This record gives sequence, C-alpha cells and structure tokens, in this order.
Amino acid sequence: MSSPVVIVGAGLAGCECASALAARGIPVILYEMKPDSFSPAHTSPDFAELVCSNSFRSNDPESAVGLLKEEMRHLGSLTMAVAEETRVPAGKALAVDRERFASAMTRRITATPGIRVIRREVTDLGDPARLTPDGVPPRAVVVAAGPLASEALSRSLAELTGGESLYFYDAIAPIILTESVNMDIAFWGARYNPDDTDYLNCPMEKDEYFAFYEALLAGEKVAAREFEKETHFEGCMPIEALAERGPRTLTFGPLKPVGFTDPRTGRRPYALLQLRLENLNKSTVNMVGCQTKLTYGAQERIFRMIPGLENAEFARFGSMHRNTFVNAPAVLAPDLSLKGHPNVYLAGQITGVEGYVESAANGLWLGMSLAASLNGGHIPPPPETTAVGSLLRHLGTPARHFQPSNVQYGLMPELGERVRKDSRKAQYAARARAAFADWKQRALP
Repeated sequence: MSSPVVIVGAGLAGCECASALAARGIPVILYEMKPDSFSPAHTSPDFAELVCSNSFRSNDPESAVGLLKEEMRHLGSLTMAVAEETRVPAGKALAVDRERFASAMTRRITATPGIRVIRREVTDLGDPARLTPDGVPPRAVVVAAGPLASEALSRSLAELTGGESLYFYDAIAPIILTESVNMDIAFWGARYNPDDTDYLNCPMEKDEYFAFYEALLAGEKVAAREFEKETHFEGCMPIEALAERGPRTLTFGPLKPVGFTDPRTGRRPYALLQLRLENLNKSTVNMVGCQTKLTYGAQERIFRMIPGLENAEFARFGSMHRNTFVNAPAVLAPDLSLKGHPNVYLAGQITGVEGYVESAANGLWLGMSLAASLNGGHIPPPPETTAVGSLLRHLGTPARHFQPSNVQYGLMPELGERVRKDSRKAQYAARARAAFADWKQRALP
C-alpha cells in the first residue's frame, strides 16, 4: 500500500475529501478529536455534526447555493447523498435531521475501504511523520479542522503560514421542543403558502414586537475574551446585533411578516418569527434567524416574550463561538496547499468559504484534485463562471481585508451590461450550467 494522505478533522470537508481520495485509490488516515475532546459548539461524537442549523439552504435551481448543490451532485458528493437520505420537510430548502445525518456520515466513512479513522486530537503540524503509525511521512496532510479548530492546532497552523490566523464570531440559534409551543397562537405555514406544514409561525403585534426589541437591546450578553476582537460574519449576525442597527431592522430581516396572514386576526402581523423543523417527527424546531450571544438566562426570558413561546422549553440554547480562517489569498496556492509547504493543504471553512455546502464542496474539490495529482494526472479547476469555480476564485482574489463568503453570483464574473434584473439569476445559472457541463466533459472524461 502506498503512503496515505492524512486528514485532520472529520467535518463535512474532511469527510468529503477522505471519500473522494479513497474512491480514487488513495489511502487515507482520518483524525477526529471527538469524543476525547470537543469544541465549544460540538456535543456529538459523530462526524460532520451540524452545529449552527440543520439547513443546507435553498434548493432553488436559480439560486447560487442551489446551483452549487447541483454541481456537487454531478461530482458524486457524499454530503449531498446523505442529505437526501436524512432530509426533513423545509419548503424550498434542503434541511436534514441533524442526528441522523451525522450518524449516517459516520457509518459511511468508517465503512469505506481505504479510510482508517484515528480518534485523537492533532495539535502539531510541524512533523508530519508523527501522524502516521509507522512514522513514514504521509504523501500529504490536509487540515480540515473547520472553523472551530483548537487553539493548539490554530497556533501550529499560524506558525506554518507565518502570521496570525484571522477569525470572526459565529452564532447558533436556539432549538425548542415543538410540544411546548402554544398552538392557540402559533400556526403552520410558509411564506405565501398557508397550506405548507414545514414551518411554525409566531405572529407579533406592534406592541409585542417593540417590547421584544427593547428586551433584546437590554439583554445580558456573553462577553468576548479580552484578547479577541468581535468581528461578526454578516451572513450570521446575532439577532441582538441586528437589532442595534435600528428598531425596524428585524421586521425587514429575520422577523419580516411579508406573505403571512395571522389566522386569529385575518391581517398581516407586524412581525413574525419562523420555527423550522429539526427532524421528521417534528419534535424540535429551530428559531430561524435567532442566532444569539445572549446568556442562557436572558434567552429564556426574552425569547419567551414572543407570542406562542410563553412556555417554550429549550432543547438547546443559542451560543457564540470563534471561527478561525486563514487569509487565503496570501497563504494558499491555487491547489489549496500552503505557500512554502506544498504538502500541507487546507480544506473547508478554515480556507475562507462560509457555510455547510461551501465547506463540503471545497473538501470534495480538494479530494478530487489531490487524488489526480498523486496519481500522476491533473484536473483543471472549474471555470470561474461555475459555483465551485467561483468559490476557488474568491480564495485566490487578493483583498485588503479578506473575509469568508458564501457562494453568491457576486463572486462570478459579470454577465455584461445588457442584463434584465428580473432574469439575472436565471442567466447566471444558465451560463454556469453550460460552463460546468463543458468543463466536466473535458476534465472528467
């Protein structure tokens, strides 16, 4: 057997990378620190644990994230396959039962020939030979420890990159027991579709909303550690941080009532909170848009001010954690290896992509391209006009203040001047599909 590739971290990116390598005949040693050690946000010993939400976001084929999922399916994504097996109703979104999803991912990986799992924390990347049982240097090391990489591993990575790692704060929304929701007030339905039963909705009148809003502003929050500056990722702002931007920010954001009618009044409510299903048996729901850094006590008091949640029982409170990522344009080569350390690669959110789907796609691409290289071949990256290619473009584009990004059409080259606004997404999607199909035919015969 040839020397293995060592992968540090069995999250979405690590599992995708390991699966892609093994499928192409490259042996893998996959390190996972759980259950001996957990990050501040993880609780399950299973792989690919989803800590922020159970949603992989929109399945709309004209959305950028829908397009990315489509490309991943064409590339044989493990994440997409398991997500389909464990999905729960969520309207136009792809959401999963997170416990079943992580369990299924763990079973798939541990049963894959060519993947050896070692349950131990890796804290030092300085001597790769120490990561293989026989002391023979691995063919490559992939750091897929995720945005919650331990402080020891982050320090070691910073030493290799020649500078400090960047970071931002991410927030997790609370999960509530469905049976504790007051159904005399809450009602099932989705935006513009009252017959949909994928979401529970809690309508708020004007006075109820402003009482909740004032409580958010005054609520006790978990403070950042003294040596860490708080920098929130715009796509996952704590609800209280959004509230600080103005009294109507939430009603035009996560609590917008557009498309809903309160069955009790026959009118559109002033504001509305949506609760998204967490599992198939509807036993728990996620408070959509309510990621938070409020203390547990403040969460219990303030969120129970929302009509319908007066007696809410929390299966999990929201929390804050530090997300670590590198300055990708400065430290990563086009093949996602570290500049100056060509046998050390990064995969997933630690590279500067943001989101479950983006992280998995990044790991999948690295596994495919690395396997081709180790087997004596080469796969050119997908065009910048594709979803996967646009994420790679983002990681290689110099920026004064590099920040993580979800997949979006803004990462792709412009369409041109003569673009109708009402068909912009459709045109981006059509161009991407054509480019991806052409690339796949040429690069992956």
